This record gives sequence, structure tokens and C-alpha cells, in this order.
Amino acid sequence: MKLIWLGLLLLSSTVRAADFAFTPTLQQAYTDILKLNVSTGRQALSGELARRNGVAVYLDNYADMVTLLVTDDRQLFDRFSPRQDQRLDLLQDMDENSPWQRFAQAEIRLQWAFVKLKFGEEVSACWDIIRSYKLLEENRRRFPGFVPNEKSLGVLHILIGSVPENYTWVARLLGLRGSVREGMRELQNVVQKDPLYRTEARLFDLLARAFILKFTPADAEQVKRLVAENPDNLTLHFFGARMLMKDGRSEEALQILQRQPAGPSYMPLAFLDYMKGEIAIQKGAYPQALTYYKAFLNRYKGRNFLKDTYYKQFLCYWLSNDDQRAAPLIRQVMQTGATVVEADKAAQKFAETYSRKGYSANQKIIMKARLATDGGYLDSALNALRPYSEASFTLPAEKAEFMYRKGRIFQRRGEIDAAIPLYERAIALSQTSQLAYGATSALQLGYIFQQKRNPALARQYFKKALSYKKHEYKNSIDNKAKAALNELGE
Repeated sequence: MKLIWLGLLLLSSTVRAADFAFTPTLQQAYTDILKLNVSTGRQALSGELARRNGVAVYLDNYADMVTLLVTDDRQLFDRFSPRQDQRLDLLQDMDENSPWQRFAQAEIRLQWAFVKLKFGEEVSACWDIIRSYKLLEENRRRFPGFVPNEKSLGVLHILIGSVPENYTWVARLLGLRGSVREGMRELQNVVQKDPLYRTEARLFDLLARAFILKFTPADAEQVKRLVAENPDNLTLHFFGARMLMKDGRSEEALQILQRQPAGPSYMPLAFLDYMKGEIAIQKGAYPQALTYYKAFLNRYKGRNFLKDTYYKQFLCYWLSNDDQRAAPLIRQVMQTGATVVEADKAAQKFAETYSRKGYSANQKIIMKARLATDGGYLDSALNALRPYSEASFTLPAEKAEFMYRKGRIFQRRGEIDAAIPLYERAIALSQTSQLAYGATSALQLGYIFQQKRNPALARQYFKKALSYKKHEYKNSIDNKAKAALNELGE
């Protein structure tokens, strides 16, 4: 009898252990999904899902997240949403003595948080982030040597560390602790110790540098190296190009986009057309930009970036002095899409202002310089502004933007001493109306004085950037300023 019970106990242990097995098949499925070969990855998952493998359950959710983020399809979101609780319930009944049990639940919650944020469901997303954090912290206490845990905790610690100062009390009240420095250290630990998650951790590390911290030339080289090492990974080509464009390196981004992998196994990524349109409009190639923007609208099923795309089409005609074809596109901006992402918020604000009182010819001068600067076409940008001075403009907002744009050009050219008085003047002109140009100028002055090894003055300007209460870029500027202060030890 004792032998029978021992045999049943061993059998039970074997079954529980098999709840979570990251098999070679699942490793390949994970790699395929990360590359945007989602259909191939799902095929590999099917057998392991039938065997109720918890790792397959989490990867199936990963495939859903990637699909929803790429397509931005609201109907698909509504259809997929019930799967979150179904998977969490399934994992809850699996072996709690495995580090994968809580990790898989935390990953599913974090993945859905990213999706919900994209679809404008911020409250539900926040609860998922909190629960994911709690699961990961508990998992770390129970299994301190489980390296995959640090990938997700690293991301969360970076996000928590970059929360604007006036919201940090909320994070503390909810028990959320973390800093950007801690999160970056955790991601680097994954890069060094976990070959399977190395690529994803490297990507998160670089995304944090590009969108939260100060992106350096060395970071840009890392981006290009990561893409070159993974020529068949469409995700890395997309994010690599995005990061380089964010840093005003559109020509380098275009080279990556021209080498993007293609084929029927990859998910169609309409946003690549949008990115190519952005590069074309920065170069002043307006007919080419219109072609790309129209291709994006024809292929895209989501609601984000629609306002911005119609706004950019408006700019293509407006900057070509074809106001008759430009005007109807302002109505499209007003009537189409959502205002979840900052680009759409800015497009909506422009359209509302244009509808009320129009824009002067001076704004065309500034806009051409702005677009060229955004792409890193600095000679073209400076040439556009060279014949003008602050006195050439009448409205305070135009004066402030002129000074900010000129300062940004000099800063990107490495002439930071020439940029400083221009940014200071932009701040002075923005103060009364709390214009975004003051906030962005303060942020850049913070970076400049950080570069000059003057941390006291850098802190002063980062706090100044945070002091602007309401503008269309507040989220991103506040995140960057808070992250920079965090990095300086505040």
C-alpha cells in the first residue's frame, strides 16, 4: 500500500512539474512572435496548449498582445478581452511552487495593461500594472534567483521611477516602489544571464533610453547593431527605426526601413507606411509623403494616429501653398479618430485653432524648420529660419516657438552655448500662457547643464519643465524630466 501511495505521489509531482515547461518548441514560438511571425508562433503553441502547459498559456496571451498592438483593431480588442481572465483562472490552478506560475500571471496582466492603455482604458490598465507588480515582487521573494522576473520588474521599476513628481505619492500609497536606475540595472542583468530573454531585455533597455532617458550617440549605435544582428526580426526593425527617428536620425531610420524583412509569415504593419511618410515630409518631399500617408490610411484599422495623419496631409498641401486642397483635411482631423496619443492631441489642437482663426504665413516658416529639425535635416532647418528674427513674428506663441526651434537646431548641431540663450528666451515668452515651448526648452536646458556637469542647474531646469501645468506634450516631458531627476538622485 505504501508503494502505491508513493507511486501516486511521484506521479502527482511529475504532473505538477509539467504545468510549466519552456520546451524548445515554445522557445521557438516565443522567438517567432517577437519577430512578428505570429501565425507561425501560434501554430507551434497549439500542441502545448492542448497539454495545458502554463508557459504556452502565457505565450498565447503574448501573441494576442502583439496582434492588438500592431492592428489597433477595436473589434478584435473586444473579442480578445475575455481571454485575460480565462488564462489567469487557468494559471491560478497550476503549480504555485513553480516560479513560472506568478511570473506568467504577471506577464499576462502587464501585457493587457499595455493593450488597454493603447485603447484608452487607463483605469483598468493601472489595476493590471499594480497586480502585476505585486505578483512579481512576491515571486522575487520566493524565487530570488529566477532571472526572467527581472525583465518585467525592470520595466515596471523604470515606469514607476519616471512617474511625474506630483503623482509619486499615489505610487507610494499603492505600494509601488522603483527607480529608473534600478530598472535599467535589472534589464542589464537579464541581458547578461538569460539568453532566451536577452533580445527583449535589450529592446526594453533601449526604448527606455529613447523615450524616457537621454538618448546618446552610443545608444543609437546599439540600436543599429541590435537590428543588424537580427535581420529577420520585423519588431526590431520597427522599433529601431522609431528610436532613431525620435532622436532626429531619420536618414539612418530610413535605411533600416528599407531593409525590413518581408513575407507572408509576417504580420502586416501599416505603421511602417506612416513612418515613411514622416521621413518624406521632414525632407520636404510632399507628394511622396502623401502617397505613404494614404497607403497607411488604406491599410490601418485602428483609431490612433488618424488625426495626426490627416493633419500631416494638410501640411503637405498647406506647405506647398495649395490651401484649397489643404482646408478639407482640417475637417477630417476634427471628425476622425481619437485623442489618446500625444500626436493626435497636438493635431486636434492645431485643427481647432486653425478653424477658429487660421494661421499666418509665418507659421509655414516655423513648420518647415520644425519638420526638418525633427528629422535631423539641420542645414535645411537652419536655412529656413536664417532670414528671420524674433521681431519678424507678432504673436507671443510664434515668437516662443521660433526661439525654441532655433535653439533646438543649434543644440543638435552640438553648438550648445548658442542654444542656451534661445531656450531661455523661449521660456520667458512662454511663461504667461504656459506654452509647451517653455516646458520643452526647460527640459533641453536641463540636459545641456547635465552635459556641462552642472547638476544643480540641471535639476533647476528639470523641475521648471515639470512646473508647466497643462500642454499637449505634458506626459512625455514630465516623464523625461522625472527620469532625469531620478538619475540625478532625486
